Amino acid sequence: MKFNDLFFDFDDTLYDTRGNNTLGLREIFDACEWGKHIPDFEKFTRSYWKANEEVWAKYTRKEMTREELIVARFRRPLEECTTLKDTSFITDDYCREVSDKYLDFCSCKPGTVEGAHELMRYLKEKGYRLHICSNGFHEVQYRKLRASEMEQYFDKVILSEDAGENKPGRGFFDYAFAQTGASPASTLMVGDNYQTDILGALNYGLKAVWFNRWNAAQTPDERILLTTKSLLQLKEIL
Repeated sequence: MKFNDLFFDFDDTLYDTRGNNTLGLREIFDACEWGKHIPDFEKFTRSYWKANEEVWAKYTRKEMTREELIVARFRRPLEECTTLKDTSFITDDYCREVSDKYLDFCSCKPGTVEGAHELMRYLKEKGYRLHICSNGFHEVQYRKLRASEMEQYFDKVILSEDAGENKPGRGFFDYAFAQTGASPASTLMVGDNYQTDILGALNYGLKAVWFNRWNAAQTPDERILLTTKSLLQLKEIL
């Protein structure tokens, strides 16, 4: 099958978001001196990741706004893990301030998923047109692209904030094709999130490669072209 355009998810497909954000969590924890009233950093980390996953899922389903997401992902772990009886300091404004600092810490990290740069260089040399398709926030994604030195590979960066709709919505993919001039028949989607990246692409009529980085216990859709835990395995089909 001949592909001309490749749509890549960014977070945890190419950019090691989980690893970089874990470093950022330690930095914001120390900068805010939360250790004075949160004795267990690991418990705080677990609480944060659970809250973050849930609010991003709601945001993707349009059940939560960006501003609500920013507040909720820090409010919950702070309230759950603090030993302070008076939690009145955990206001919306405080959570927004914390989130801004946290994103500053995270978005300057250069870490990428193993094989990401090698794969992008290979695909660029092969003549594919490469595009980012991400639900991430506009200013943060561009900082991460620059920090990881990955911006150089891509013809277009398609973000949900610009599209007005998140993956897996059809509106996101409508916008992506309008911006790239690509043809769905010759476009392949690569991503790690089964619901947003893979099912979104398949339901739009695209071929898809599922980068099952986290070894998710999910029965793959038979329409998936390839399921892999290694980015470099894409070189076998492209």
